Amino acid sequence: MTEFLQYLAFGWTPGPIEIIIILVIALLIFGRRLPEIARSIGKSLTEFKKGLHEAKETKDELVDDIKKVKDDVVDEVKDAAGLNDYDEGD
Repeated sequence: MTEFLQYLAFGWTPGPIEIIIILVIALLIFGRRLPEIARSIGKSLTEFKKGLHEAKETKDELVDDIKKVKDDVVDEVKDAAGLNDYDEGD
């Protein structure tokens, strides 16, 4: 029995005839709703891409803010240690 389940799970990939049959069945089931479903999927993908772009922009802004804070802290530490006076003379 387990060999049969392994065959179903890993040993079978649909060929072109099976894919055509699946598509025909999907067309019969979803029929008139298919364009609406495709439109919804397209809108979802567009929103997902926008979200990814916004996340990347937010990450870049955070990295820039962290670098600025780091530079400010380094400058303050140098001021407190009196090291900036030596840098100006070089």
